[in-house]
Amino acid sequence: MTQPDTFSLQELQKEVARLREELQMRDQLVQQLSQELFRLVKGNTGFMPNPEMSERHLAEMRSLREQLQNVEQQVTFYQEQITSRDTEIYQLRQTVQELTDRSRMLEQVVQELPQVYRQKFSERMVPVKEKVSLLQRENRQLHAELQSVSYRLALRSRRAVEPDLPSFPRTGASLPNFKNV
Repeated sequence: MTQPDTFSLQELQKEVARLREELQMRDQLVQQLSQELFRLVKGNTGFMPNPEMSERHLAEMRSLREQLQNVEQQVTFYQEQITSRDTEIYQLRQTVQELTDRSRMLEQVVQELPQVYRQKFSERMVPVKEKVSLLQRENRQLHAELQSVSYRLALRSRRAVEPDLPSFPRTGASLPNFKNV
């Protein structure tokens, strides 16, 4: 063997010895801690399970679970009611909006009605006015024809009657007029 190999071997032996000492110290510390822990657990009965306490705790846990289930059921029930009412409120708001829109439309129609009626009345009166105008024109024409015929008839009847009738002096009296007939 060479010098470096021997030197390494000596160092290794020293290292192994040192590690054995540390291991013994740790074993002693673990032993001491175990004894201390055992003493603490043995002296403290609070760490040991008590059957009466355990049953009481289980009963309280069951009671609390039942209460929790009841509360969860109530919460679910109220959430369903809230959801139902939210849906109803949404539908009612839509209905109110539709009725408001319809009301505005009807108000607008009511405000426009007089103008619409005037326009419709004017449109209906156009043929009536034309008919009245036509009838008035015919009436004037017939009246003029009637005056013309009456005048001619009066002339003829005067000529036919004049030879037979005596002449009277003319006074301020006027003859009847057929213009108003």
